[in-house]
Amino acid sequence: MTTFALIGAGPGLGLATARRFGAAGHSVALIARNTQRLDDLTAELARDGIEARGFAADVLDIESLTAALYAAGTSLGTVEILQYSPVPRADFMKPVQDTGADDLDAPLAFSVKGPVAAVNAVLPGMRDLGRGTVLFVNGSSAVRPNPKVAGTSVAFAAESAYARMLHDTLAPQNIHVAQLIVPGAIRPDAEHSSPDALARRLYDIHTERDGFRHYSEPLPD
Repeated sequence: MTTFALIGAGPGLGLATARRFGAAGHSVALIARNTQRLDDLTAELARDGIEARGFAADVLDIESLTAALYAAGTSLGTVEILQYSPVPRADFMKPVQDTGADDLDAPLAFSVKGPVAAVNAVLPGMRDLGRGTVLFVNGSSAVRPNPKVAGTSVAFAAESAYARMLHDTLAPQNIHVAQLIVPGAIRPDAEHSSPDALARRLYDIHTERDGFRHYSEPLPD
């Protein structure tokens, strides 16, 4: 059994994707800061017959994130699929004219250093398997910079560049790297951007391995 590792585990998209990949036979590693949330999600997945474990880590703490992924691979099985989808903090979203140089430190650590550390932690196992998938989930500011949310616009653009380079570089090694852009809010009643719909889309991206950037729905004009 191989492992689906989810960075940014929560009760919405995170739980839905954990269920989808768990239903396909993967064990599930849930990574988030809140240990109570991890316990609740693990218990909910167990009721569905899915083997899942929580690993507490903060994406801004590279050592804890790396340690969590190593522990997941050791205890559950090699990480075959990595999803990076933590929710940015509200203070990343200042208007561009109110954003100073220091205001970009945390967003860039969150969206660039975190993914780099996570990918580097799981790549050796994927190479040993001879296959792997890395999934990035971002909002529309990753492709259409929004001056109202300067920190995430800058950081998501950098994350997108890193992910695209990985896509091009790792494809010959049978490791598929893709990005899913979710233009609006993730809502249970959204046709294409509900947690369940996005989980199905992410699983399809993993299995179909077609292209780098995908959209849950078209960007609004």
